[in-house]
Amino acid sequence: MAVTSEPRAQEGGAAPRHRSATRSLLRLWPYVRPVRARLFSAAAVAVVASCLGLVIPLVLKWMVDGPVAHRDPGGVWLGGALLLALGSAEAALFGLRRWLVGRPLASVEAAMRADLYRHLQRLPVSFHDRWPSGQLLSRATTDLMLLRMFLAFPLTFLVVNGVTILAGFAILLSQEWTLGLVLVVPAVPLVILCSLFETRYATVARTVQDQTGDLTTVVEEGVLGVRIVKGFGRHRSQARAFRALSDQVRSTELHKARLLATLWALIMTLPELAIGAALVLGTVRVADGDLSAGTLVAFLSTAMTLRWPVESLGFLLAMSQDAATATDRYFDVMDAEPATAADRPRPVRTRGRGEEGASGKDDTDGEDGTDGKDDTDGKDDTGGKVRTGGKVRTGGKVLTGGEVRTGGRDGPGSKYGAGGRDGTNGEGAADGLRFEGVEFAYADAPPEEPPVLRGVDLHIRSGETMALVGATGSGKTTLTALVPRLHEATRGRITLDGRDITALPREELRALVAVAFEEPTLFSATAGENVLMGAADAGREELLRALKVAQADFVHALPEGTGTEVGEQGLSLSGGQRQRLALARAVVGGPRFLVLDDPLSALDVHTEALVEAALREVLASTTALVVAHRPSTVLLADRVALLSGGRIAAVGTHQRLLWESAEYRSLMSGQEAEEGERSP
Repeated sequence: MAVTSEPRAQEGGAAPRHRSATRSLLRLWPYVRPVRARLFSAAAVAVVASCLGLVIPLVLKWMVDGPVAHRDPGGVWLGGALLLALGSAEAALFGLRRWLVGRPLASVEAAMRADLYRHLQRLPVSFHDRWPSGQLLSRATTDLMLLRMFLAFPLTFLVVNGVTILAGFAILLSQEWTLGLVLVVPAVPLVILCSLFETRYATVARTVQDQTGDLTTVVEEGVLGVRIVKGFGRHRSQARAFRALSDQVRSTELHKARLLATLWALIMTLPELAIGAALVLGTVRVADGDLSAGTLVAFLSTAMTLRWPVESLGFLLAMSQDAATATDRYFDVMDAEPATAADRPRPVRTRGRGEEGASGKDDTDGEDGTDGKDDTDGKDDTGGKVRTGGKVRTGGKVLTGGEVRTGGRDGPGSKYGAGGRDGTNGEGAADGLRFEGVEFAYADAPPEEPPVLRGVDLHIRSGETMALVGATGSGKTTLTALVPRLHEATRGRITLDGRDITALPREELRALVAVAFEEPTLFSATAGENVLMGAADAGREELLRALKVAQADFVHALPEGTGTEVGEQGLSLSGGQRQRLALARAVVGGPRFLVLDDPLSALDVHTEALVEAALREVLASTTALVVAHRPSTVLLADRVALLSGGRIAAVGTHQRLLWESAEYRSLMSGQEAEEGERSP
């Protein structure tokens, strides 16, 4: 199973060549700010504790040159008590530091994770199309854990150890500057080594974290797709793919460990050599009488106290680089901006007639729908002429309110005859769902590739059901995804009851528009909770009504009825059952606009007929756009739009398109096409 490299290409695949770890880590400040008081207090406490450790050698110097040299037991006991007090105070202060940072930093991690999850919900679908879920999961778990650990320990001790080293060397130089210089000399090569280490380690750290994200993706796909893996006997190939990625991660981790081991070996060796040299030189000077034994003991004790701060630099720098890389990966996602209307070019709009359908004329002349031309030829389907004032004359009978009567249905499933119903009680054609010059191209598509949708003009009148028909890959699903702004149109505009959807708050837009996709997604929750996700304020009555409309009464036969957990992705249910629950979720809130992407594709013929019968009642009170692949679904609609080559090629009733469009007949092949050819 191949793993896409798109996110890595987007992120750069490794740490930028001149990336500053400090600059990356400073981006965490907004999250740290609320707990800065406790974090700074913890650092101050740790500095005091560490400095207490530097006082111990001074006490030893006093004991050796004083009570020990003068054979004073009382002074020795006093010195021992003082050392015990200093050690106890140091331990208590380090314990206080842990208490100060434990709870606040856990809240920082929780806040970052909540922000990441919230941001992921706001990002466009195109972002999620490009990013494997494993990459996002690793950022929400492993990377944030690394950041919490860094804030709790390495960040504090980089400061503490830095202060300790400076204070310690000041004490060493003040005690005996010649011996102090012996210990200071190795600092120069150590600084150079740390600089080289930072550059190389940053690249390897980024690589291993990206590879871990890829590995997480493979594991997730293997678990969710276990039925496919077992069904096709692909467990061995999947195991090989997993093993290959695991080997990559292992190899990179070993490379990282070798870098760290090399640095740590040098960091430990150089100070040890310096301490050894200072010991020999100091012993010689004590023997010559140039240096007191107490001074040498204090000097060596201080040097040994500084061993840990110096030797810890290796893994502290490593953890800092890991944290900087985790920060970069976190903000790779957080820096991705949700698409807005301001981000896309807007077409130059001119006054005049718009194009729509096969005739090149807009159903409603682009204005009020009462004085323009009809779907295809300027006349209604029964020969009646269109009058002004919203009146239609059919056989001498005048009907007001923009409603057309023909004495019967024009084709099965039509609510309003051939002309449909324009507006609501005589309102203008701005009502309903309208696409005006809509174009769409995916952001990652090559520049020379034509847009998926090109100049789509379509009007679904208020209260009307429009079926959207087209060949596979014609852009039907993409068009429906533009209505709830799952994707942003590249050009043109879409209006709901005359209001541009880009001007609507997303909460309001998605309260107006309900969607059901061909591939239903269910969550690890109860059947009832999955349905009620379609309406925040829906209750038990609405739930039962929606289940009835979707013919999802099978829920009541589950062990705990609507309270039965359906499992991850709803895999404990059949495909048809999942699709019916998704349909129930779409209709539960009685939405003003309904967008259905072939919602009945997984149903058997008998269940499909029952769902269609119940769905007609819902469609009678809503404005709906329904992607259809089968004649039975098309017959739910008042009119049909044929999408071909990214454009609306024809608009009309089912029977009219069967008569006039060879492409439509081929799509509706079989008995339906034959009936269309025989119709007058």
